[in-house]
Amino acid sequence: MPSSGDWKIPPAAQPKAEGYKFDLDRALSAVVSLRAEVPADATTAETLGTERAGHGVVIGDRGLVLTIGYLITEAEAVWLRTIDGRVVPGHPLAFDHETGFGLVQALGRLDVPALPLGRSADLLVGEHAILAAAGGRHRAVAARIVARQEFAGYWEYVLDDAIFTAPAHPNWGGTGLINAAGELVGIGSLHLEQRRDPDTVFHVNMIVPIDLLTPVLDDLLRHGRPSRPARPWLGVYVTELEDKLVVVGVAKDSPAQRADLRAGDVLLSVADDSVDTLAALFKRIWSLGAAGVEVPITVQRDGRMLALRVTSGDRQRFLRMPRMH
Repeated sequence: MPSSGDWKIPPAAQPKAEGYKFDLDRALSAVVSLRAEVPADATTAETLGTERAGHGVVIGDRGLVLTIGYLITEAEAVWLRTIDGRVVPGHPLAFDHETGFGLVQALGRLDVPALPLGRSADLLVGEHAILAAAGGRHRAVAARIVARQEFAGYWEYVLDDAIFTAPAHPNWGGTGLINAAGELVGIGSLHLEQRRDPDTVFHVNMIVPIDLLTPVLDDLLRHGRPSRPARPWLGVYVTELEDKLVVVGVAKDSPAQRADLRAGDVLLSVADDSVDTLAALFKRIWSLGAAGVEVPITVQRDGRMLALRVTSGDRQRFLRMPRMH
């Protein structure tokens, strides 16, 4: 996760006001910087750190801020900074593991406009958009939609229709993807390298589509999580390596650790179905039922085949919940 120090997007890559029919500066002022403090004993402290910095987008008149959830997971303090330098405390209101979205409630007046929500389904590959961090035009990228496709992350995460943009924004976490109508259509999640050929690396940002927010927003505001049953979570970190699914680690005290899954294990099948991609692995696990279901897994370890049974859990129950203000 990049720092939030003094930096600027090169002028040639910045959006120009004359290229848009909406008030560009007003729209960009809806993006605020975000800093979160997480206790050292939090479950995610080891992997995500105890001090996290990124951005969020104001989407409600009462100071509701949408961000990427890993910035605020298990946070005990959140601070929001507006484009004019004012700092306002915030409360980590909700985090949805399935989409990756996080919500923060400002605990003071932000006095910045809220960005209206658009439809990410309407975005076409090749279309131009803006990927904006806090700080106005010099921290925004005039980008283009370069792909829409499935994305799977090693932390038991899958998006069926992720948005990919280029040129890549260097400070991507929680950035706002703004369409030609000045509407918010996604939240920045990752910076990735893609290869067009063995000698060419292509840098892109992965964006979570805003259409995933609408079905869960009311639940997140009322309960802090969606009302749907929680997916089974193992707490296993997996990578695709030479056409194999290899365990690279397990979360401390997780179901995977208790079932003796180990780094170096090669995952072969789930419930007797072979799996050869991250997306196939996670979707097969989720197809078995809700959190708590037993997950039969076959692994290869030191040349031997092992059959393990993992009693899955609800990921959120393993995390420190935010304190109410």
